[in-house]
Amino acid sequence: MSMTIYTMTHKPFVPPPDRLYQPLQVGSALHESLGYLSDNEGDNISEQNPYYSELTGHYWVWKNDKHSDYVGCAHYRRYLVNEKEELYTEVELLDLLKEYDLVTTKLLTLEYSYYDAFDDRHNAKDLDVLGDVIKELAPRYYENYMRLVHEKRTYFGNMFVMAKSLYDDYMEFLFPLLFEAQKRIDMTGYDGYQKRLFGFFSEFLLYVWTTTNGLKVKEAMVGLISEKAETKELKEQIAEFFRKKDVAGAKDCFLRFYRKRPDILMEVSDINRECRLAMQAISSLEWEQKRCGYSRLEKTTDFYELIDFYRKLNHLVLHHGEKAVTVEELQKMALTCEEQDFLRKQQISSVEYEIARRINGLFNKDS
Repeated sequence: MSMTIYTMTHKPFVPPPDRLYQPLQVGSALHESLGYLSDNEGDNISEQNPYYSELTGHYWVWKNDKHSDYVGCAHYRRYLVNEKEELYTEVELLDLLKEYDLVTTKLLTLEYSYYDAFDDRHNAKDLDVLGDVIKELAPRYYENYMRLVHEKRTYFGNMFVMAKSLYDDYMEFLFPLLFEAQKRIDMTGYDGYQKRLFGFFSEFLLYVWTTTNGLKVKEAMVGLISEKAETKELKEQIAEFFRKKDVAGAKDCFLRFYRKRPDILMEVSDINRECRLAMQAISSLEWEQKRCGYSRLEKTTDFYELIDFYRKLNHLVLHHGEKAVTVEELQKMALTCEEQDFLRKQQISSVEYEIARRINGLFNKDS
């Protein structure tokens, strides 16, 4: 039995040493000396990459891989991993696929329905168009599509491993729907993120397909080996604003990035939650300045020292914030030596503590 996991990439990277993982360039061409396979060869839709993201690679695998019994897809920085948080080996995956139909990511649970979550960053009317297409071209899936789109779960990342025959079945279901929806959707005015519409559609359609066909799914953890370039760039720019004690500039920078790339706060992008902590820092610093006339930037302007402070503050809040509504109440509680030392050295302000409680969901639990 042969298996190939195609690692989709649009940039040079260091592939895993295991030859199971085969780099596949998607979209714009990379230097030929890298030796990657490319989705612009053979039967392909490579030119559609701005709209389909890694799906141009999936299409290429569907049409051009004639030798693998099992296929999978990963990203250059994101992989399915086992319980030890190590990349799956071929032996492990083949063993799993004796019991399961496919291995993919864990289902995400959203704060609200997929339809509403999609509308927050895209245009929910496009989901209505997709529903119409499903009703016409794949009516067996329509009932589940309409039900699941108003529930709170979805797969993400277009990462999975399965038998090539089953993979082909999924592609034969997926692409006709996407191609027809593309004919009907007007993307005038969409930015680069929003134009990747069909890649986002497919993440949810995997959920609809597996549910409707009653497939047995092994949900695996996702391991990340590096952060997105956009995430790194955002943190570097905010760090510079902090160094200058320019909270307004940091806030404007964050909002500009978020409007362009709303996925920067997602767990799969913000590996160490540093973007979320930077957002918390901006809010705390802004309100401290307004209420007190000073902020924590008087103590340090170093980005990572600030991130460490808010991370530890959140730890305190999550463990004690439900009972200790104020900093004064927190100081009277039985704390560990490490927590006491943190409180003594950092001199947490009431504003910082209040913001931390709100961000951690304790704003409505005051006695």
